[in-house]
Amino acid sequence: MTQAESLLTPIDYDAVIADKGYDADPLRELLAAQQVEVVIPSRSYRRQPRDYDRIRYRERNIVERFINKLKWCRRISTRYDKLARRYIAFLHFASTLIWLKRNVNET
Repeated sequence: MTQAESLLTPIDYDAVIADKGYDADPLRELLAAQQVEVVIPSRSYRRQPRDYDRIRYRERNIVERFINKLKWCRRISTRYDKLARRYIAFLHFASTLIWLKRNVNET
């Protein structure tokens, strides 16, 4: 949460999707000033829960689960490759394997 503002400033975006840990008034005010859609569920202690796009938030979970599957590849999680070109190539390879495993077994 302490680095959220510095991470969001150099990027052009339409929406910010985050978990409850990022539900803070200063971050919401910053995003509202930039006219960015905020897709962050309210923490349980808020008296007035704020609305958010539940469908977009659900899609965030799909991305998180995919990244978790990528972390199972030791070569990706520890970043053994020194060259960025090789790292991204193996990232593509691992992503393809995950996609094949999911889609080939379903048919």
